[in-house]
Amino acid sequence: MEFSHVSVLLKECIDWLVTDPEGIYVDCTLGGAGHSSEIVARLSEKGRLIGIDQDDDALAAASGRLQNARCRVDIVKSNFKDLKGVLHTLEINSVSGILFDLGVSSYQLDMPERGFSYMHEGPLDMRMNQEAALTADTIVNTYSEAELAGLIWRYGEERWAKRIAQFIVAERQKKPLHTTGELVEVIKKAIPKGARKDGPHPAKRTFQALRIEVNDELNILDQVVEDAVNALKPGGRIGVITFQSLEDRIVKQKLVQLAKGCICPPHMPCVCGRKPLIGKPGNLVPGNEEIEMNPRARSARLRFAEKI
Repeated sequence: MEFSHVSVLLKECIDWLVTDPEGIYVDCTLGGAGHSSEIVARLSEKGRLIGIDQDDDALAAASGRLQNARCRVDIVKSNFKDLKGVLHTLEINSVSGILFDLGVSSYQLDMPERGFSYMHEGPLDMRMNQEAALTADTIVNTYSEAELAGLIWRYGEERWAKRIAQFIVAERQKKPLHTTGELVEVIKKAIPKGARKDGPHPAKRTFQALRIEVNDELNILDQVVEDAVNALKPGGRIGVITFQSLEDRIVKQKLVQLAKGCICPPHMPCVCGRKPLIGKPGNLVPGNEEIEMNPRARSARLRFAEKI
């Protein structure tokens, strides 16, 4: 299956990000190079793109797609939490722009064998880095009932988290749960019929929670946004596309904090000496036309800021 993924807010993103055709740009979530293809199209021979991803399928697809770029391209297999280390290894001190497109790609969702989707039968995997040890299977079959309930509530904001955890533990005592289909059936049994009538698919929130836990998606965000801003040169720009409220809240709060500077109590003279690192952050959501063409864009939001 070809790696296909429709990049959300593509034009708006790259219009904001690329200000210098000779600059260095980092795509922290390279994927199939949807955004990166547009970045390199705007760079001259003196420009440079660094693409980071941990998914082997994405890296292979992106390499093919970017092979004729006229600027220099470095493709790195890594988790974007290691952005600082990647730039250090490449001996880069500062860059002109950094982009994050968070969440799971359409390709990953549509590949049953990757186990991301509650719509396809597949193994309970959900690893973005196929070499990582932790899988959704391990979580579902070994976490305690309290741990399961906690993570489904925390990362899925699922009101039936406790009940879903109870049903999973009861079911796995009969036999382990190894497929997405088996898990979906358990979740459907756990959520009362009346509550299943409206709203999203009953398994959506639980699957989101498991994916976030497998890939440690939220714990790394706060620090990496700060690392990214620190890596920007003055006038450099950051763009972060989020797809759900938990990650969006973390990104928003971090950008607001970095734009604020002083963290001393308002009635006290400043002793912290902190200066704002970025200008006032902005945000943008897809228009109706884009959502019509790509329904998965519905929950997307671009948060952006410029280094002072």
